[in-house]
Amino acid sequence: MVALTKIKDSVIAGEVDEVRDLVQKAVDEGQRVKKIMDEGLIAGIHIVGEKYDSGEFFLPEMVIAASAMKEGLKVLNPLLKQGDVESAGTVVLGTAQGDIHDIGKSIVGTMLEGAGFMVTNIGVDVGAEKFVEAAKEENADIIGVSALLTTTMVKMEDVIKAVKGAGLKAKVMIGGASVTQEFADKIGADGYAPDAPSAVGKARELVKG
Repeated sequence: MVALTKIKDSVIAGEVDEVRDLVQKAVDEGQRVKKIMDEGLIAGIHIVGEKYDSGEFFLPEMVIAASAMKEGLKVLNPLLKQGDVESAGTVVLGTAQGDIHDIGKSIVGTMLEGAGFMVTNIGVDVGAEKFVEAAKEENADIIGVSALLTTTMVKMEDVIKAVKGAGLKAKVMIGGASVTQEFADKIGADGYAPDAPSAVGKARELVKG
């Protein structure tokens, strides 16, 4: 039997092929999908988040660990959709209009998927109306808007206004290198996360609240 600690350690080390192969083997052995997810993938990325917060890991390590986790999720996602694991909620993610930065948003998406959320990534340079359309289509609980540039942060407020104007139930969570809690409060965002690991906790909080 595959030891799930091996999957965890491979995620931390960013061993993409190893994670995929170990997860597939664990599935073939009949190990429970939720257990593989919780004790393998999530346990690993949680430690990566802690190492990032403490300054032991930096963005390159976070990116490669997220890539490794994503490979494991590719194996598990078809099984998750069969109802083996209850969804934690539905999230639509995009980068604000005028901004084409993608790495941070993709890491957030991967970690949310690992935490049991159904994630639809609608890309970069996304206008407010496209966020609203996607949220309607997916019946989203959360709309996540990312921006790296101070010049594109202002577009986040357009998304919030459009969501409220459309009467959607979705909560709007924002993040990005230049974004702060103060800015989130100013524009009326429902939530703010400074990094990918904390985005998972904030998403859970918004779904419950």
